[in-house]
Amino acid sequence: MARVKGGASSHARHKKVLDMASGYRGRSKSSFRVAIERVEKGLQYAYRDRRAKKRNFRSLWIQRINAGARQHGLTYSRFMNGLGKAGIELDRKVLSELAISEPEAFKALADEATTALAKS
Repeated sequence: MARVKGGASSHARHKKVLDMASGYRGRSKSSFRVAIERVEKGLQYAYRDRRAKKRNFRSLWIQRINAGARQHGLTYSRFMNGLGKAGIELDRKVLSELAISEPEAFKALADEATTALAKS
Protein backbone atom coordinates (compact mmCIF):
# COMPACT_ATOMS: atom_id res chain seq x y z
CA MET A 1 0.00 0.00 0.00
CA ALA A 2 1.33 3.43 -0.91
CA ARG A 3 2.34 5.93 1.78
CA VAL A 4 0.02 8.92 2.32
CA LYS A 5 1.79 12.16 3.07
CA GLY A 6 -1.20 14.27 4.12
CA GLY A 7 -0.57 17.19 1.82
CA ALA A 8 -4.21 17.63 0.88
CA SER A 9 -5.46 17.74 4.46
CA SER A 10 -2.64 20.10 5.52
CA HIS A 11 -3.45 22.39 2.61
CA ALA A 12 -7.14 22.37 3.52
CA ARG A 13 -6.39 23.15 7.17
CA HIS A 14 -4.04 25.99 6.25
CA LYS A 15 -6.57 27.38 3.77
CA LYS A 16 -9.32 27.32 6.40
CA VAL A 17 -7.20 29.29 8.88
CA LEU A 18 -5.93 31.77 6.28
CA ASP A 19 -9.49 32.37 5.05
CA MET A 20 -10.52 33.21 8.61
CA ALA A 21 -7.51 35.54 8.87
CA SER A 22 -8.36 37.52 5.74
CA GLY A 23 -8.70 41.15 6.69
CA TYR A 24 -5.97 41.02 9.32
CA ARG A 25 -2.90 43.24 8.98
CA GLY A 26 0.65 42.25 8.08
CA ARG A 27 1.83 38.65 8.26
CA SER A 28 -1.26 37.75 10.30
CA LYS A 29 -3.20 37.28 7.07
CA SER A 30 -0.60 35.47 4.98
CA SER A 31 1.70 33.45 7.23
CA PHE A 32 0.04 30.33 8.63
CA ARG A 33 2.18 30.26 11.74
CA VAL A 34 1.21 33.82 12.72
CA ALA A 35 -2.33 33.57 11.37
CA ILE A 36 -3.27 30.58 13.52
CA GLU A 37 -2.35 32.52 16.68
CA ARG A 38 -4.35 35.58 15.63
CA VAL A 39 -7.36 33.49 14.55
CA GLU A 40 -7.42 31.58 17.85
CA LYS A 41 -7.21 34.85 19.79
CA GLY A 42 -9.99 36.30 17.63
CA LEU A 43 -12.20 33.31 18.37
CA GLN A 44 -11.54 33.76 22.10
CA TYR A 45 -12.60 37.41 21.85
CA ALA A 46 -15.71 36.45 19.89
CA TYR A 47 -16.72 33.86 22.51
CA ARG A 48 -16.15 36.30 25.38
CA ASP A 49 -17.89 39.21 23.70
CA ARG A 50 -21.01 37.29 22.77
CA ARG A 51 -21.63 37.19 26.52
CA ALA A 52 -20.43 40.74 27.18
CA LYS A 53 -22.79 42.06 24.50
CA LYS A 54 -25.78 40.94 26.58
CA ARG A 55 -24.47 42.87 29.59
CA ASN A 56 -23.75 45.96 27.50
CA PHE A 57 -27.20 46.05 25.98
CA ARG A 58 -28.91 45.59 29.34
CA SER A 59 -26.88 48.52 30.67
CA LEU A 60 -27.86 50.66 27.67
CA TRP A 61 -31.55 49.80 28.11
CA ILE A 62 -31.41 50.74 31.79
CA GLN A 63 -29.79 54.10 30.95
CA ARG A 64 -32.50 54.85 28.39
CA ILE A 65 -35.30 53.88 30.78
CA ASN A 66 -33.74 56.01 33.52
CA ALA A 67 -33.56 59.02 31.19
CA GLY A 68 -37.21 58.56 30.21
CA ALA A 69 -38.33 58.05 33.81
CA ARG A 70 -36.53 61.16 35.03
CA GLN A 71 -38.45 63.24 32.49
CA HIS A 72 -41.56 62.24 34.42
CA GLY A 73 -40.14 62.82 37.89
CA LEU A 74 -39.16 59.24 38.72
CA THR A 75 -35.86 57.47 39.14
CA TYR A 76 -35.18 54.18 37.39
CA SER A 77 -35.57 52.11 40.54
CA ARG A 78 -38.82 53.79 41.60
CA PHE A 79 -40.17 53.49 38.05
CA MET A 80 -39.41 49.76 37.89
CA ASN A 81 -40.78 49.24 41.41
CA GLY A 82 -43.98 51.05 40.42
CA LEU A 83 -44.37 48.94 37.29
CA GLY A 84 -43.97 45.80 39.37
CA LYS A 85 -46.60 46.92 41.85
CA ALA A 86 -48.93 47.87 38.99
CA GLY A 87 -48.55 44.37 37.53
CA ILE A 88 -46.97 45.58 34.29
CA GLU A 89 -44.44 43.04 33.07
CA LEU A 90 -42.46 44.56 30.20
CA ASP A 91 -38.81 43.77 29.73
CA ARG A 92 -36.13 46.44 29.65
CA LYS A 93 -35.62 46.17 25.90
CA VAL A 94 -39.25 47.03 25.19
CA LEU A 95 -39.32 49.78 27.82
CA SER A 96 -36.24 51.44 26.31
CA GLU A 97 -37.80 51.32 22.84
CA LEU A 98 -40.97 52.91 24.23
CA ALA A 99 -38.93 55.63 25.94
CA ILE A 100 -37.29 56.51 22.63
CA SER A 101 -39.95 56.02 19.98
CA GLU A 102 -43.28 56.24 21.88
CA PRO A 103 -42.99 58.95 24.55
CA GLU A 104 -46.77 59.12 25.03
CA ALA A 105 -46.98 55.41 25.83
CA PHE A 106 -43.97 55.71 28.15
CA LYS A 107 -45.68 58.63 29.93
CA ALA A 108 -48.75 56.45 30.46
CA LEU A 109 -46.53 53.77 31.99
CA ALA A 110 -44.87 56.36 34.22
CA ASP A 111 -48.30 57.55 35.38
CA GLU A 112 -49.32 53.96 36.14
CA ALA A 113 -46.12 53.44 38.11
CA THR A 114 -46.68 56.66 40.05
CA THR A 115 -50.24 55.73 41.00
CA ALA A 116 -49.15 52.23 42.01
CA LEU A 117 -46.44 53.72 44.24
CA ALA A 118 -48.93 56.16 45.79
CA LYS A 119 -51.37 53.35 46.66
CA SER A 120 -48.81 51.33 48.59
